[in-house]
Amino acid sequence: MDSSASVAQNITRLNLLATESSCSKDLNSSPWDTPGGYGPGASQEDVIPADYPVQGTIPESYLQASDEELDQRIAAARETLGERVVILGHHYQRDEIVKYADYIGDSFQLANAALTRDKAEAIVFCGVHFMAETADILSGDHQQVILPNLAAGCSMADMADGPSVERCWEELMALYKDEDSTDGKVPVIPVTYMNSSAELKAFVGRNGGLVCTSSNAATVLEWAFERGRRVLFFPDQHLGRNTAKAMGISLEQMPLWSPRKELGGNESQALQDAKVILWHGFCSVHKRFTPAQIAKARETFPGVRVIVHPECPMEVVDAADEAGSTEYIRAAIDAATEPTTFAVGTEINMVNRLAAQYPQHTIFCLDPVICPCSTMYRIHPGYLAWVLEELVAGRTVNQITVPKSQQGDAKIALERMLAARP
Repeated sequence: MDSSASVAQNITRLNLLATESSCSKDLNSSPWDTPGGYGPGASQEDVIPADYPVQGTIPESYLQASDEELDQRIAAARETLGERVVILGHHYQRDEIVKYADYIGDSFQLANAALTRDKAEAIVFCGVHFMAETADILSGDHQQVILPNLAAGCSMADMADGPSVERCWEELMALYKDEDSTDGKVPVIPVTYMNSSAELKAFVGRNGGLVCTSSNAATVLEWAFERGRRVLFFPDQHLGRNTAKAMGISLEQMPLWSPRKELGGNESQALQDAKVILWHGFCSVHKRFTPAQIAKARETFPGVRVIVHPECPMEVVDAADEAGSTEYIRAAIDAATEPTTFAVGTEINMVNRLAAQYPQHTIFCLDPVICPCSTMYRIHPGYLAWVLEELVAGRTVNQITVPKSQQGDAKIALERMLAARP
């Protein structure tokens, strides 16, 4: 089944569940038609930081080219570049981009993949800004990392900035400074989700912490609790809460830190009793899923198997049959030997791709309002063709470079993450 047939089939299924119209008709337009901001999609109402990256105008020939012409130009550029370039594609990318990727995966897999092609002079990362930063930190000095559209950021990553996290850390250090240290453990270990800036990855590396992904979050928390009494987990509260709850930590031991309030809006005793301090951040796509959607799916499709991403709210994870990373979701569907109906709680591009790849199953997205990750959507074949043809011409555009002052500490945090295999 081709991807267009899969989309039509999924929309038919979604209509059985829908109570609202599509997310935004603007999703049919090209990303350069969106005048700033996160653009159409699940994060369109999120607050945009003042220093949000902006993509400059690219030549008109790319904006006017047909899909067929862009396909030919990308193919020709790739053939010319050969092993000098490697293209990485996240699961949430649109099909028109994923088909060009040498590697497809979640953030954990792509972080590893970036290490396997040391002959490549250029790593073209079809994902979002923090992923390209990670590739730059882990890649060799002879390699350049390119993000086809600089405006492909992440609203969740933007919810935790360096100054806010530093202020939080200072308040916690002041609160815990007199704690007994005879057990050899530090008061708190910082853990940042992969969906965060290089600045914050450097922060956790500098302060004895590490990075986690949705694939290895439990392993990372176990690592942290061997070394500290508590964990400061940012920026995604839901991944932190769902992972810690599955490990037996009570909700009372997981206070929420609101960065604009003193002590994050908490009483000092609550922070002293805490095991995991959760940052007030979230994924705009995954927060859309609800227990009511799951109930409707079960009512409409008796026997449906519900799998959601752990970035979903706790009530959604509790109501689902399973929760796991994007790779977990893919592997679970791949392993199903009998025709099965799957209701999936994650980004729509991935769900549609799974439906196309596994036509023996009935696969649909839980959310009746089709909202992709608006910033992933900014990677368009026009931008990919542009950066590749610039490389053919001997020019590098949209290079992502992490400051030297952050690279060392961030690499320590990422290497700890890569060692914490689930």
